[in-house]
Amino acid sequence: MSDNIDPQPGSKKYRDRRQNALRFLFGRIDYERMTAVPYRKREFKLDRMWELAYRLGNPHQDIPVVHIAGTKGKGSVAIMAARVLSAAGYRTGLFTSPHLERVEERVTIDGRECPGGEFAELIERIRPVVEAMDREAAAAGDDEIGPTYFEVATAVALLYFKQHDVDLAVLEVGLGGRLDSTNVCTPSVSVITSISFDHTKQLGNTLDSIAREKAGIVKPGVPVISGVVQEEPREAIREICRGRGSRLVELDVDFRFDYQPPRRLEQGPMTGKLGYRSATSYADLELGMLGRHQAANAAVALAALEELRRDGWNIPEAAIRRGLAEAVAPARAEVIGRRPAIVLDAAHNLASVDALLATLDESFSPSRRLLIFAATQEKDLRGMVLRVMERFDRVVFTRYTSNPRSAPPEELAALAEELTGRVPSVCAEPSDAWSEISRLAEPADLICVTGSLFLAAEMRRMIADRPLLKHPEGTGQCNHQ
Repeated sequence: MSDNIDPQPGSKKYRDRRQNALRFLFGRIDYERMTAVPYRKREFKLDRMWELAYRLGNPHQDIPVVHIAGTKGKGSVAIMAARVLSAAGYRTGLFTSPHLERVEERVTIDGRECPGGEFAELIERIRPVVEAMDREAAAAGDDEIGPTYFEVATAVALLYFKQHDVDLAVLEVGLGGRLDSTNVCTPSVSVITSISFDHTKQLGNTLDSIAREKAGIVKPGVPVISGVVQEEPREAIREICRGRGSRLVELDVDFRFDYQPPRRLEQGPMTGKLGYRSATSYADLELGMLGRHQAANAAVALAALEELRRDGWNIPEAAIRRGLAEAVAPARAEVIGRRPAIVLDAAHNLASVDALLATLDESFSPSRRLLIFAATQEKDLRGMVLRVMERFDRVVFTRYTSNPRSAPPEELAALAEELTGRVPSVCAEPSDAWSEISRLAEPADLICVTGSLFLAAEMRRMIADRPLLKHPEGTGQCNHQ
C-alpha cells in the first residue's frame, strides 16, 4: 500500500481523490442500475474477470474462500459466517452487494469497511488495466466490452483482502453464479442458500434452470452446503454435485434447525433463539437477525462453518454464539422505531416478501399495519402487490429516486385496484410517502417500509433525519386512499 494517501478524510484532497475514483467506477457498465439486465455471452463473460484478475496478479489465489450464491439469504449467510469467523480470531474479509449508502460498505475486514482513501487508491491501481482492456475490447469489435462496475468492485475487494493478508474471505455472488465475477475463486466450501423465482429473464423461468445457474459455483471436489428444500431445484443441485464429485450437505437431510421467535417487538427488543442439529448440535443460540428465514440462513451458515472445522479451522462454540448474536444487517427486518414500531426491510421479490410477512406475524402485534412500498421493474409485481394489499391496512405506493429501475407507483396502484378492488395512496416521492404515513400513524401501529433495497436505503436516511411527526403538513404530492 502506498504512503501517499491523505490521512485526513475530511480534507479537500481526500474528497477529490475519492470522488475521482468513484466517478471512474460508477462510469462502468452497471447492471444494478439498468432497467433491463442482459445475461448473454457479451455482457456476462467470466473470461473477462479471469483476465482482469490475471493482469492484477491473481489476488484471489491463495485466499481461502467461502463462496455463497442463492436467490435470497446469501447476504445474511455471508454476514453471519464472517462474524463467527472474526469472533474465532480469524482476519476475515467480506464482499457483499449491493450497498445501502457507500460503495465501501461492500468490502469489509472484521466488520470494518474499506477506508475511502484506500478504496480510491485501489481503483487508481486497477484503472490503467481496465482502460487497456477497454481499448482491446473496442478493437475486437461490437461483441466485446471492457470490465463492468461489478467486476471492478470485485477486483477491489480481492486486492484489498490480499493486501491485508486476510485468513479467509467470504464472497457473496452478485447475480446468478455460473457467470458471476466472484466465480473465479476456488473455494474451501460453496453455499447455495435458497432457490426461488427472481431474475427469470436472465436465469430462466423454472426452478430447475435457476438452480443450475446458481450451482455454477460448484467446483470439482469442493463440498457444497445447500439450504434448498424444494424437490425440483434440489434434484438439479444434486445432479451437478454428483457430476463434479462434490459432497453435498443439505438442509432437512444432513442438518436441521428449530426457531423460537421473539414476540411483541413493538414493545421492546428481544432476540430469537436457534436450535441446530447435525453431527454437532447447539441449543439456544441467540440470533441478531430477525425472522424464521434468518434462522434457516443461520443453520446454513453453521453447516458451512462445520465444513471449515472438518478442514482444520478452529471455530469454538463461544465464537459461534457470539458471532450469530452480533451478526446484524441493515434493512433486513430492521426495527428502527417503536410506538409506532417501524420495520425496514429490503424484500425485493415474492419469496422475500413472504418471509417478511411471516416475520411480522410472529414477532409483532400492532393495532394496524401501515406500508410504504416501492418495487423494481421486471419483478413479480402482481404477486408482490397482491400479498401486501392483503396484509396491510393502509398502503402507500411510491418510487425510489436513486435508480432508474423503480416501477411507477401509479402502475403498482393500478395493479392493486385490479387485484383487490382497493384504491391505495400514491406518492410521487419517498419523502411524500413518509409525510403521508406520519399523518396516519398512531402509537399502537406498525409501519413497514419494503419492496427494494434502494427504497430501504433512501427511507433509512430519511427516517433518521425526519423522526415521525404526528399530523405534519402535507406536501400535496399524494393521492389518498
